Amino acid sequence: MSRFCHLVTAELTKIRTVRSMKWALLLTPVICVGLGYAVSLSLRVGFPRLPPRQRRDFDPLFAAFYSLSIGQLALVVFGATVTGSEYSTGMIVTSLTVAPRRGLFYTAKIAAGSLVAAGTALLTVVATFLAAQQALGPHRASPAAPGTIQAMLGAWLYLTIICALAMAITAILRNSALALTIMMPLLFLDSQGLGNVPGLQRVIDYLPDQAGSVIVHLSGPGEGRFSRPFGPWTGMAIMAVWTAAAVVAGYLVLARTDVTRASRRKVRGGKTYLGRSPAA
Repeated sequence: MSRFCHLVTAELTKIRTVRSMKWALLLTPVICVGLGYAVSLSLRVGFPRLPPRQRRDFDPLFAAFYSLSIGQLALVVFGATVTGSEYSTGMIVTSLTVAPRRGLFYTAKIAAGSLVAAGTALLTVVATFLAAQQALGPHRASPAAPGTIQAMLGAWLYLTIICALAMAITAILRNSALALTIMMPLLFLDSQGLGNVPGLQRVIDYLPDQAGSVIVHLSGPGEGRFSRPFGPWTGMAIMAVWTAAAVVAGYLVLARTDVTRASRRKVRGGKTYLGRSPAA
């Protein structure tokens, strides 16, 4: 246990010393709070012009947490960098020399990244909710309103888990850019583009981002704008299963990879090459 704590501390130190990671963490609350306030203020101004049905079904938590669909991208970049930087810099060889037990090293890295993501997500969710509800004015939702605490808890879990998923996918691919190429379009479009293809909606409903977001919008089975064929906690469980499977797959890749070959650094003519040299 002591060894694991030391490894987690080492991983937290790495995170603290990489500038790009700090910027990604900073951008998460900035984007979510700013966009959440702007969307809520816009809805407040336009509320009298909404059709009667939309006014009746108005969801103040949608206004608050819509911005998470954009702000989550910064946490995805953070997660991909946590894992991928080991390969892009060649540090994976040094890390595994210091911590030869790959399972312990990998678990510590995922734990450290998830711990930082959880702290950032907590700050982001609380600040975004307060800012958005302030902008909504008379249409705001009280923290004591039924379902509000559940939605806030779900939003916190969603951001934390989506970051862990990004770390795991990057561990599988061993390349941050490739992982972001796969995840960014899906998350940026919120899977809606694919959902418009006939016959694909039933599949899209079970993708991790779509399943996990149900709890944020307070929609139960078969009702509401963001409804799915399952309830909010079932959706969160589906997202967790996706992430757990990716984490296990990431470990299996690391356990079977010759990292000295995958991330070898060769210096020739004052330049550093990753992987095989140009002459190889």
